[in-house]
Amino acid sequence: MTRAITDFEGLWQMERWIEDRFGGQPGHFTGTAELRRDAKSAPPGTWNWVENGYLRLGEETPVLATRTYLWRPVPPRIEVFFEDGRPFHAFAPAGQATAAHWCDPDDYRVDYDFSCWPDWSATWRVSGPHKDYEMISRYKRP
Repeated sequence: MTRAITDFEGLWQMERWIEDRFGGQPGHFTGTAELRRDAKSAPPGTWNWVENGYLRLGEETPVLATRTYLWRPVPPRIEVFFEDGRPFHAFAPAGQATAAHWCDPDDYRVDYDFSCWPDWSATWRVSGPHKDYEMISRYKRP
């Protein structure tokens, strides 16, 4: 079943694990994500995806971490942009989906899994001359 952007609206609990093979330091993020409409968005019809929580790298003290993306529905896909409006990737919110983003010289590839809705996940694999990590994010309703 394909999900509409409104299915993602609201608050999500999230947890993220980072395996950094290049830096050798594992990471763990725990917090929330929220998708909300933005009446003043550019481009029009864009929603804000905001993640807030605490990130711990290795044995360091956790630090407050915030990230914002812009989502725009273009059925049957959702386009994702960086906070400044630059394109990031697009995905079809159904079953399992893949997407990619090239940020020279780095290659970003994601596998989304919506098969256990409303729980879902995104697994990023990033490679490049100075990057080699996997980042698994899991989302569920509070």
